[in-house]
This record gives sequence, C-alpha cells and structure tokens, in this order.
Amino acid sequence: MAQVTLSQISKVYPNGFTAVKPASFDIPDGEFVVLVGPSGCGKSSMLRMIAGLEDISSGDLNIGARRVNDLDPADRDIAMVFQNYALYPHMTVRKNIGYGLKNRKIDKAEIDRKVREASAMLNLDDYLDRKPSQLSGGQRQRVAMGRAIVRDPELFLFDEPLSNLDAKLRNQMRIEIKALQRRLGVTAVYVTHDQVEAMTMADRIIVMNEGRIEQIGTPSEVYNTPATTFVASFMGAPPMNLMSGAVTDGQLRIRALCLGEVTVQAGKVTVGIRPEDIVPDTDGPIAIEVTLVEELGAHRLLHGDLGGEKMSVYVPKDNAVATGPLRVSLKPDAVSLFCAEKGVRIA
Repeated sequence: MAQVTLSQISKVYPNGFTAVKPASFDIPDGEFVVLVGPSGCGKSSMLRMIAGLEDISSGDLNIGARRVNDLDPADRDIAMVFQNYALYPHMTVRKNIGYGLKNRKIDKAEIDRKVREASAMLNLDDYLDRKPSQLSGGQRQRVAMGRAIVRDPELFLFDEPLSNLDAKLRNQMRIEIKALQRRLGVTAVYVTHDQVEAMTMADRIIVMNEGRIEQIGTPSEVYNTPATTFVASFMGAPPMNLMSGAVTDGQLRIRALCLGEVTVQAGKVTVGIRPEDIVPDTDGPIAIEVTLVEELGAHRLLHGDLGGEKMSVYVPKDNAVATGPLRVSLKPDAVSLFCAEKGVRIA
C-alpha cells in the first residue's frame, strides 16, 4: 500500500489546452478514491499522469516516499485496469494473468502460485484454459483485475473499467471491485463519469469540471452539502432542484413565495432542494403544478412547475399522485443556498 500525494499537479498540452488546472490532494494508504465528472473534465488526464502515461506539466507527484514525476510507468509499482480490458486474445486466461510476472523473470512456480490465488479470489478457476473470446464481458474484466492483483502493486488505477458492461453486470462488478479492494487493502484511484458508481464505491469522491476540482469529500458530504451548483446538479439521480431566488429583508423568496428567514446577505441566490426533501402535503405552503409523473418502480418522480421554475419531487410508489395542482412542504434543513453569480455554496 502507499499514500499518494499530488501537489499543484497540472496538465497543459502542446497546443496550449489546459486539461488539468493546478490540483492538490492526498490519498491515504488503503483509501478508495473516485474521480468523477463529465467527459472532457480532466479526470482521465489526472489518472494518466498518476500512471505515468502522460507527462506532468507542473507540480509534484509522490507515491509513498518517492517523487515519481520522471519515473516510467513500469517503475511506479502500480497496476492499471482499462475500459477495454487490454487482454491478449491469443493467450489463455492463465497466461494473461501471469504474463506481466513472466516478463519480470519471476520463477515459474511462483507465477503459478500467484495465478492460482488470484483465480480463486476472482472465481476464474473454471476458465483458466479459455481464451478471452470465450468469456463474457464480466469475466474478461475479472481477468484484467487478476493480472493487476498478481503484481502486488502499491496502487490500483481503474480507468472507467465498467463502461462496456450492461447495467445489471455493472451493478454486480462494482460490488465485486469494492469488496476486492477492501480485502486486499490496497490504495485505489477509480475514474468514472457515472455518479452512481462514484457514490456507491468511493471512500472519498473528487468531483471535476473543466479541468478543476470542484469538491473533495465523502459521498455523504458531496451529496448533502454540494460546494457548487455544478456538484449539486451532477451528483444525484435525479439531480438537485436549482431555482432562482432572492434574499430581501432577511426573507428567502422564490418568485412571490417566501420560504422563511435566513441569515445571509441580501441579494440574488440560487436555491437548491433535493427532490426527496419535498413532501406532498395537503396543508403545505408551496403549490406546484405537476406536468408529468415518471414511474420508477419503487418511487415516482413528479416533474412540476413553481411559478416558472422547474421542480422535481421524489415520492414513494404508494403515493396517489397525478398531473395537476399539488401542495408540498419541505423537510427541515432541506434548502441549500448558492451565490447566484459564482455558483458557490453560501455557508
């Protein structure tokens, strides 16, 4: 295991494009950190700099006690699992898992032992003599992880490893990857654009947008106290309702509706409310017009309008709801406030 320390790391390409703006954070031994954000936000460039697949434009990268900026990937004691598995099609599962060890001149008996251990851990014993073309997507991903495990690396790097799998298999594999990481106790950095993967797998989440870090925190912190309107809208399915509001004379208002007293400076604000924090209530102070009811199985998602502002409400499946007028109330501490101009959270 190893602590990973990034100090003002940045990536600027020769054409002048800044993929990653100066960023600093620490990853303690054994932590599972997820880099999440939309396509083009810089998360993969960040991972590739840690891996040594991209040069670091500025800053310092330490893995354990070593500064590794100028070390080749093979000398960083890392193992990487890719989106496309990167398996050798002409080799059996056994040979794919052990290939890296063979290149390092490890004794054959030791290679066999490590391959057997990894195979048992990943339930691949029945597939060791098959070729990748004879495996399912999930089995191929297990082989890729087995190849990483046998190296006993200080650091695991995952580059969107589940993107090619169907939804059911993704759910199963993310549980397996997290359980495996806990069992091995190895430090891991995982890149995804899927906020559900981030929320369910991470010890801490790093949310990125346009090359910069928007927020670092536990899944609970990122979800419940988003630092910016971007984080509020990106993390959560459905996302947080964001509505234009104003504070006048100590009162928070959306349009003509007063939501209550606040102790922030007067001016324009963005009001954030999670859909599950809005409760249908016949005596509720807020009246919305429901325009669409979306059936989600265990829940329903109501899409409505509040004086020209869009509002979504998450309700249990047994709630009798329909399109038309609906009165609602808010759960305590349901409202987040953001600066209307800068989009940052107001304490």
